Amino acid sequence: MKTFKEIVECWDEQMPEGAEVVTVATPMTSNPNPTPMSPKTLDPSIVAGLEARLKDEYTAHLIYKNAANWCKNVNYKHAAAFFEAEAADELTHAQKLQDYLTQWNVLPQIPVSTVPNTFTSLVDCINASYTFEYSLLQSYSDLQNALDGPHPATYNFVQQFVDIQNESVGVFSDLLNGLMLVDVTNRLDLLVFEQEYFG
Repeated sequence: MKTFKEIVECWDEQMPEGAEVVTVATPMTSNPNPTPMSPKTLDPSIVAGLEARLKDEYTAHLIYKNAANWCKNVNYKHAAAFFEAEAADELTHAQKLQDYLTQWNVLPQIPVSTVPNTFTSLVDCINASYTFEYSLLQSYSDLQNALDGPHPATYNFVQQFVDIQNESVGVFSDLLNGLMLVDVTNRLDLLVFEQEYFG
């Protein structure tokens, strides 16, 4: 078996007849102190779309914090822990969006979200969560559709959020289906439901 050195030394002899050798020149600059070029960034319309979803993620965080607080206040311990975890997840989603924007040389404008604390029942917490998650799934899907063609990299990036939202809609859909099996006006039934589905 030939060594790499032997292969290189016999390279010309092994070339097929008529084959041409292409020499690739290393680009050189005559300027000893070149000015750094500005890196690419995202179109303002893409930035606006991502920042709108950033606001949604912070809004979701606050919705779940309110739901967790309401559940703690009435001693739904399992549901409180569930909504606390959901609230934390929304912050990781918001951070991913910010990291992507800064990767593309955009300084994210962190939005202010205000969510009134109006929950009055466990059913209310679940209804509101499902409504918001379904709406956010539609928003991410619309954003991704708008990026199909104009910016493939961001199109691919947004896909993970479409998947996350699809899963979240499924989770809350299961909870709503579970509520159909109990008498939601009966406190004992709701306590059993909470322990079964959030435990």
